[in-house]
Amino acid sequence: MEVKIGVQYAPRELVLESAQSPAEIERIVTDAVARGEGTLSLTDEKGRRIIVPVGKVAYVEIAEASPRAVGFTVR
Repeated sequence: MEVKIGVQYAPRELVLESAQSPAEIERIVTDAVARGEGTLSLTDEKGRRIIVPVGKVAYVEIAEASPRAVGFTVR
């Protein structure tokens, strides 16, 4: 599962691959935003933790991970 987090005043979004289901990620994000303060904390497939202040989260995009094409491919 690919998760993109847009952070206010940051030129790039944070992108991580998560082993969690879309429902779990949505619940974590919704709970963090509902609290209104504190942090949003997600863990990627390799066990690295991403922590963002909730007040700076602009958006969260949850999508299926797309396979990356290698070499010369025709679509």
